Amino acid sequence: MSPWAICLLGLATYIGLLFVVWVIQLFTRNAALVDVVWPASIGFIGLEYALAGDAPVSVRMLMAVLALAWALRLSGYLAARMRGAPEDARYTNARKSWGRRAELYMLGFFVFQAVIGWILAMPLLIIAYQAEAPGFWWAALACLVWFVSVVGEGTADAQLRAFKSKPENQGKVCRSGLWYYSRHPNYFFESTHWITYVVLAFGCTPWWWCTLASPVIMAWLLLKVSGIPTVEGKDASDKRAGHDEYVRTTNAFIPWLPKT
Repeated sequence: MSPWAICLLGLATYIGLLFVVWVIQLFTRNAALVDVVWPASIGFIGLEYALAGDAPVSVRMLMAVLALAWALRLSGYLAARMRGAPEDARYTNARKSWGRRAELYMLGFFVFQAVIGWILAMPLLIIAYQAEAPGFWWAALACLVWFVSVVGEGTADAQLRAFKSKPENQGKVCRSGLWYYSRHPNYFFESTHWITYVVLAFGCTPWWWCTLASPVIMAWLLLKVSGIPTVEGKDASDKRAGHDEYVRTTNAFIPWLPKT
């Protein structure tokens, strides 16, 4: 199958999966399920690309394993966090603001998310069709970047979950572990994860430079669109004691020593 054909198949797969989620939320009234399926869908179409591509088997297998492991880790964490919880306020507020056309607009929003995920997954397609496999040291470096980013994000998620689980921390800002060095270490490591595929593609295809778009887009989304602006909204300081001081002294994204 040609790269263009499998590329369109990936888009159709992504839209199809999120359409199923949209139908489910019509009955459950919980659109947050899309947050769980969104990363899982990237891993799934990465597997599609790996099976259909003509790159050396070793690099296709490595790409698929790394993408699927990342996707399953993140989806599993989000599913556990969502279990038993009410619908995320983002979607509840969206329903209220959209009024009578809420479900139609929600479908459009899901399709938009599918397109964004499909664009982010382009490095997986490029790797699946690249002419040669990376050398041993480049493959090792890619695995190292993947390991540091996924373990770092998982550690940040676990530290925040442990902090929130203690009643005495209710209404407080988490400043322990990785959260001492960054207000959003999970977002930083999530963006870093996408550098994995830049390393895998570097020098092995004329299109390797296109893989640079994914870490840039992910960082932009988390910094300016759906990440930090959502978490650090105008009412954040009203919800958590010490929030303003935390913002003043701690980097928003890249982990570093706090300001004195």
